[in-house]
Amino acid sequence: MSVLYTAVATASGRDGRAVSNDGKLDVTLAPPVELGGDGAGTNPEQLFAAGYAACFTSAMKLVAGRQKLDVSDASITAEVGLKPNGTGGFGLEVVLRAELPDTVSEADGQKLLEAAHSVCPYSNATRGNIPVTLVRE
Repeated sequence: MSVLYTAVATASGRDGRAVSNDGKLDVTLAPPVELGGDGAGTNPEQLFAAGYAACFTSAMKLVAGRQKLDVSDASITAEVGLKPNGTGGFGLEVVLRAELPDTVSEADGQKLLEAAHSVCPYSNATRGNIPVTLVRE
């Protein structure tokens, strides 16, 4: 299969700048206060959280359409945690919090989230590499 789209961005590190090749993304990067930085910019974990939330929401809405569920007002909040991995490096953990309409039953909502988790490219890329927890709010 051929690649449908390729995003290109260049970063100068956690304390610098990240820019996409088309200029639509241009952000100042800075370590958060919790990691000893001044917090004057965004950081890779926030960028990952935003991307994962957007991607998972799109996957969920795609699956919901197939399942005849109306989730047009739904949203996903991604919490990305950075933690030591025990071998001198670092790892991530993710919690995806779904805000679904009350019209979606608990059972249907759980099936929807699990199906979206199998469709979402971020979920497929991280599966087996980092823990991802799905939560319905």
